[in-house]
Amino acid sequence: MEAPFTGVQKTIVETPMRLYGVGFINDTLAFVNQGSMAKQRRIWQLLNIKAKELKTLSDRSSNDAYNDPGTPFTTKNSMGRNVPIIYQNTKFIMRGQGASSKGDYPFVSIFDFSNLKQDRIWQSKDPYFENPVKLLNFKDEISFVTNRQSSTDVPNYFIVSVKDNSEKELTAFPDSQPELRQLKKEKITYTRKDGIQLSANLYVSKNYDPKKEGLLPVMMVAYPIEYKSAADAAQVRGSSNTFTQVNYGSFVFFALKGYAVLDNTEFPIVGEGDKYPNDNFVEQLEWNAKAAIDKIVSMGIGDSTRVAVAGHSYGAFMTTNLLAHTNLFKAGIARSGAYNRTLTPFGFQNEERTYWQAPQVYNRMSPFSYADKIKTPLLLIHGEADNNSGTFPIQSERLYNAIKGHGGIVRYVQLPFESHGYAAKENILHLLWEEYQWLEKYVKNANTK
Repeated sequence: MEAPFTGVQKTIVETPMRLYGVGFINDTLAFVNQGSMAKQRRIWQLLNIKAKELKTLSDRSSNDAYNDPGTPFTTKNSMGRNVPIIYQNTKFIMRGQGASSKGDYPFVSIFDFSNLKQDRIWQSKDPYFENPVKLLNFKDEISFVTNRQSSTDVPNYFIVSVKDNSEKELTAFPDSQPELRQLKKEKITYTRKDGIQLSANLYVSKNYDPKKEGLLPVMMVAYPIEYKSAADAAQVRGSSNTFTQVNYGSFVFFALKGYAVLDNTEFPIVGEGDKYPNDNFVEQLEWNAKAAIDKIVSMGIGDSTRVAVAGHSYGAFMTTNLLAHTNLFKAGIARSGAYNRTLTPFGFQNEERTYWQAPQVYNRMSPFSYADKIKTPLLLIHGEADNNSGTFPIQSERLYNAIKGHGGIVRYVQLPFESHGYAAKENILHLLWEEYQWLEKYVKNANTK
């Protein structure tokens, strides 16, 4: 619509799939993002506003990390807005995660939108995980700021110049969590029963000696993710070159207390073609969990009779489903989850069908429906003021009542004034205490008389 914005608007672009956004570059060019959540497809296009022409720059699965071209660096325009930089008339300077079969190796590249050629001019190399965060110069030469870390080096900022391949250290932050250096981290890979390769980050004490200490109790932490392609689900994610740092929600702490911790344990839920991932959600949860347990047991580290599972939000939903439908675990910890899917009847997570379209799926996926089967000790934790639309506190309250009413072992902890994530120091310290006491009683010492 032309200024002074009193006339009739003109359509400049229409998309056959859902329009996720338009990002203006200048008076002539704009990015158009369209796609389908159900089909997990994402199309990135360049729009010539005056000619009303769309040029596809990338068309891929939204979960295909290996072929992600990255995103352009931006600069402020005359209106103070961040807009992509046009470099040498027809190019963008890009940064990306650089996912590969060996892990993530972030990169900087030159993407020529006239011929769709992309040349990587810099890329992180072992033993570092180095992420470009800000472009400094692109006129005389290309230079940018990176955040560099390794498994032993604290994250710090560097200036990298592409022309002479030089680097300059900007910061020298100290280690804020030195106790965690007592841990050993390993990225392990394994395969579930249908052939999909999975991975997890394994943490144990550096001083752990299997011959002297025997098998360890295991803490498994996960969050399910839906995929429309088994190949996408099997892609390697993350990096073994990252520095171990944790926040309040982490369970890595417990590796300091004699546990083997499986963190970021991959839990893909796959539905290819016309199949919906959630049509066999429960079965795939079990495949993922069993594959991870089998792996750590085969390594001579984990005790299969002392395994706990935990998760937050959708991970809590996963946790209670595993306790309801399997006998793989000694205990569970579920934080701020949703357990009765009839209370989210218009879809949840990436499920686009409503309750009325797929009632059998909603009922099958609701651990509340199987509360009488949950006999494994479950610790439920929820923020008193959780305003997340799918995880109101009533979800935990009702599940607690249902399990307790059927004689199950369950404890419900409500954290005052907290929303979907937790912030108050007193609540966080109490959270950690509750988790530790639960694990010590029902997992580590469960087999002792």
